[in-house]
Amino acid sequence: MASTSYVEILVVSILLIIPFLYETSHIFRYYLKFFIYYSIVTINSVILIPFMLFRPFDVRNLLWASSFCHHISTILGLRWQLRGREHLEKDQACIIVANHQSAIDILGMFDIWPVMNKCTVVAKKELWYAWPFGLAAWLCGLIFIDRSRMKTDQARTSLTAATEAIKLKKIKLWVFPEGTRRNTGEIHHFKKGAFHMAISAQIPILPVVISSYYFLNSEQKRLDPGNIIITTLPPISTHGLTLDNVEDLMESTRNLMNETFIASTKEVKEHILKPLDITKP
Repeated sequence: MASTSYVEILVVSILLIIPFLYETSHIFRYYLKFFIYYSIVTINSVILIPFMLFRPFDVRNLLWASSFCHHISTILGLRWQLRGREHLEKDQACIIVANHQSAIDILGMFDIWPVMNKCTVVAKKELWYAWPFGLAAWLCGLIFIDRSRMKTDQARTSLTAATEAIKLKKIKLWVFPEGTRRNTGEIHHFKKGAFHMAISAQIPILPVVISSYYFLNSEQKRLDPGNIIITTLPPISTHGLTLDNVEDLMESTRNLMNETFIASTKEVKEHILKPLDITKP
């Protein structure tokens, strides 16, 4: 009886202290929110894996993942607004290039996956080992590549083969051309892979720009509620381009995305003290 009472007291104490820490410590909120995020993704991966086994490597499995996980944003206090929906929902094969700021990017993708419909992602090989998420991602048809310098040619060969498959099936391929995620308030230089693929397959580049995560600071351990604008720009044709045009295509795309990034970030920051009108087209 005594031990039971101690357990009950401990449980009650924890239940009382968590809200207190959540309200008073931004560091506690930061770690708790990411714990909730990763926990929900992990649990949903376990739930969905048996169903994914009935249609392995089908990119439509990501729609299941989206429906199970998109509510995480609401829990974390994040509101996503999509612009340029008409470009994203078009049934065509393309290479989506998007800026990469944080692990939170996947939450924005979950929010818009029903619009993209058939879409898969190029991911670093290390994610494959993060089970059960890695296994679920593999069953969803994600393309894992080894980006080490020693294996650049192998990665490019794998991506070229994947590009031919998505062209045939009219699948969108999401790529983060910056390679490494950086929440520094700017879009960093791109790697050539995505543009090399698009030109080789003669399919369009579809730029997707995610406004700055002003509410996230990994050094200060802050993850506050925030608004994010996702802007899909008109597709950029690669028809008639050759591999000699990769450099120019890459730079012109980055410049275009950077202009949108600056404008959307400025807009979203102006609404920090005023709710963002998510109905705005």
